[in-house]
Amino acid sequence: MLGRLNHVAIAVPDMAAASAIYRDTLGAKLTEPQILPEHGVTVVFIDVGNTKIELLEPLSSESPISAFLLKNPSGGIHHVCYEVPDILSARDRLKEQGARVLGDGEPKLGAHGKPVLFLHPKDFNGTLIELEQE
Repeated sequence: MLGRLNHVAIAVPDMAAASAIYRDTLGAKLTEPQILPEHGVTVVFIDVGNTKIELLEPLSSESPISAFLLKNPSGGIHHVCYEVPDILSARDRLKEQGARVLGDGEPKLGAHGKPVLFLHPKDFNGTLIELEQE
């Protein structure tokens, strides 16, 4: 069911500062910031060849990333995203096996313009998993 690792997401308290670290210290090329109001975040992607790093900054205190940053003020790894060939069949199979899909269970468009779902971290060894349609 799982395809390739699409990205590792890192929550950051300050997008400009985090972007500068990746750009200036590590020499990475970053995308322009993209605001995703439906997810409550601003994102920047860094292509590292075999996958991407996604920097996430909350848009407001209601963002799930704000809650994460309250517990981890310096930021940290927030989730990993795997590609799946068919997100609806993946969702249905996972639910049949007892996995919890966050939200209303319906895919939303993610930063790449493709449907995404999130799976409860308690069902996956403490890791929040995002599934993205290939």
